[in-house]
Amino acid sequence: MKIEKLSDLFLHTLQDIYYAEKRIVRALPKMVKTADSSELAKAFDGHLAETKEHVARLEDVFATLDKKPKAAKCPAIDGILEEAGELMEEIKDPDTRDAAMIAAAQAVEHYEITRYGTLVSWANLLGNTKAAQILGKTLKEEHGADAKLTKIAESHLNEEAVA
Repeated sequence: MKIEKLSDLFLHTLQDIYYAEKRIVRALPKMVKTADSSELAKAFDGHLAETKEHVARLEDVFATLDKKPKAAKCPAIDGILEEAGELMEEIKDPDTRDAAMIAAAQAVEHYEITRYGTLVSWANLLGNTKAAQILGKTLKEEHGADAKLTKIAESHLNEEAVA
């Protein structure tokens, strides 16, 4: 895709996060199964349902542009998920593995937060208030997911990994 102006960059970034969300949908079930903590597994499972909704919302944003949803390969999310997978395989202690999975999930959340924050800003600049509203709702949920993971980690899981 040739990027010459902000609207092109907006579309490319939308395709990037669409790819990322679809990859996350595929990765979360393994995280649910691998989590030792039932609280963490429940959080991952809840975020899976939320992420499927994010994919649907992105399809709505594509519609505001009169574009068919299309994913653009995102090496950043691939790298984050690959590292998470390696840690899940390498770490045998379940408490330490849970701590690593939270850290990996937060890396994913932070990536999504940067993408959605940028897309909201650009949608507003481009006059696409409907897209900005849709993307803003997802941005808020990504912040919430990050906060939930922090609460789980800091309430007990990180301490259990120390023991």
